[in-house]
Amino acid sequence: MSTHEDLSALPTEAPDPRFAQIDRMGVAELAALMNETDSQVPGAVRAALPQIVPAIEAASRAVAGGGRLVYVGAGTPGRIGVLDASECPPTFSTPPGLVVAVIAGGPDAIVNAIEGAEDDEAAGARAVDDAGIGPKDTVVGIASSGRTPFVVAAVRRAHELGALTIGLSCNRDTVLSAAVDHPIEVVVGPEIVTGSTRLKAGTAQKLVLNMISTITMVQLGKTYGSLMVDLHPTNHKLRERAVRMVRTIAAADDATARAALDASDFDVKTAAVALRLGLPVEPARERLAAAGGRLRQALGEA
Repeated sequence: MSTHEDLSALPTEAPDPRFAQIDRMGVAELAALMNETDSQVPGAVRAALPQIVPAIEAASRAVAGGGRLVYVGAGTPGRIGVLDASECPPTFSTPPGLVVAVIAGGPDAIVNAIEGAEDDEAAGARAVDDAGIGPKDTVVGIASSGRTPFVVAAVRRAHELGALTIGLSCNRDTVLSAAVDHPIEVVVGPEIVTGSTRLKAGTAQKLVLNMISTITMVQLGKTYGSLMVDLHPTNHKLRERAVRMVRTIAAADDATARAALDASDFDVKTAAVALRLGLPVEPARERLAAAGGRLRQALGEA
């Protein structure tokens, strides 16, 4: 893309007269104004649901079929992708390679701005090759503007390799949208600080990625009702949450729930099946495995 490309027509880059005097405002006035503008974001996401739903349905099928969920972004969108991917293993006990993120400039770009990284098309395509993207995978390109060269090149290469591609941007009729199977355009309008898309655009991206990863995991049976029964209890807070879940699911007292969790290596689903069905640990594990890890089915519920 041309280094002289005119971006001024993009809503994410446009100034808004409402914000022309923010440097003269006090803290209370600015906070109220930011809160008001931020409140528009959920509505913009809601308007994009007709695009979001089929994208998640396709991604869920792909992941259920053995594929990975791969986020690709530069700058703030890349960091939001890293955040969402990094939270899936502790929340849903996913393998580290199931939900991953690629950021322009590599790991250093998570905390430092890497000059020119987002404009490197060759690096975007190469990153997809390096990740070993294939036909089972889903690649989600994230770019506020919808034209970031690194991201567009990455999803184009992913498409060539047969992967399912999704593009998440905050403008209409973008280059990214034209390059993917499922475009998602969450149009949030100008930012309170002109062009600072870490604000409303970043919030919109986080909301949509929350949907993509969470709904995909729910579809895979990673929850029982609203309970995150596949969590990996690595600290005191999560171990106590695991105890509460087993108590709730199995209608057990605290001591019984703790004993069942201790016997099952603190695996919530195994402990719940063992208690509810009166099974030893290994038969409970086998029943879960036969149900594809889905607790509701293992418990014999509809």
